[in-house]
Amino acid sequence: MTDRAASATALAVATLRAAHQLLDSPPHILEDPVVLRLLEPEVIDRIRANPERFEAPPVRRLLLHVVARSRHAEDRLAEAVARGVRQCIVLGAGFDTFAYRQPAWAAPLRIFEVDHPASRDAKRARLAGAGIAVPPNVEHVAIDFETTSLVDGLATSGFDPRAATFVSWLGVMVYLTESAVDAVFAFVAALPPPSEIVFTFTAPKAPDESDEIAERAAAAGEPWLTRIEPEPLEQRLRAHGFSAVTFLTSRVVSAMR
Repeated sequence: MTDRAASATALAVATLRAAHQLLDSPPHILEDPVVLRLLEPEVIDRIRANPERFEAPPVRRLLLHVVARSRHAEDRLAEAVARGVRQCIVLGAGFDTFAYRQPAWAAPLRIFEVDHPASRDAKRARLAGAGIAVPPNVEHVAIDFETTSLVDGLATSGFDPRAATFVSWLGVMVYLTESAVDAVFAFVAALPPPSEIVFTFTAPKAPDESDEIAERAAAAGEPWLTRIEPEPLEQRLRAHGFSAVTFLTSRVVSAMR
C-alpha cells in the first residue's frame, strides 16, 4: 500500500457537515450530531466564530452538495434494506458517520467502511478519542484503491460477495485514475441483484473555467484525476452490466444491478 497521509479533503467534508448542524436552522437536510464529536473542539469553535465563511456562494454550494448527497445515499440505502439487502460498503469512508448514528432499520446490515489505511487509522483514533463505540455490525477495511482490488481487500473481512450489497461512494471517484474507477464499477457489477451503487462524479471544466476546489485539493496532495460527462458515464455503467442508471443531479448518480 502506498505511503500516504490521512485525507485532508475528508476532514474538510466533515467540517462542512458540522457547519450544517451548527449554522443552519432545523430541520436539517442531514441530521449528523456524531460529526460534532469527531471534530476537534477548535474546529467547532472556528465554525461558530466564522459563520460568514459558510455563506460565501462557492462554500455554500459545496456544503449543500455534501449534505444532500449523503442524505440521498442514506435514503437509497433504506430502500435497499426494505428490498432485503443486508450488506453495505462505504467506499472512501473518510469521516462518514452513518454507521455510528444508524437508525433501527439498519440493524440487519453488515456495514464495511473501506478507506486508505492512513485515513482508516485516523478515523479510528478519532472515534476512540471521542468515546464513540464501533457498533458490532461495522467493520473497518483498509484498501488502497490504486494498488489493491476490492475483491482482494475485502477477502480478509466478513464480506460475502454472493450477497446483494449497497455501495456508497461519495466524493471519491474524482481522486482515482480511470483504471481504478473501472475496477470499482466491475466489482459492483459482479455482485448479485439487487445490488446498487450511489456515487458522485465530476464533469470536465471549460478551458477558461477556474476551479478553486480542485486547486485546493491538489495543494493538499489530492489532485483530481478523473472527470467525465454524464452521457459517457452512463454508457460505461451499462457496458459493465448495470440495468438501471439514475442521475439525481449532474453530480450524483445511482446504478443498479
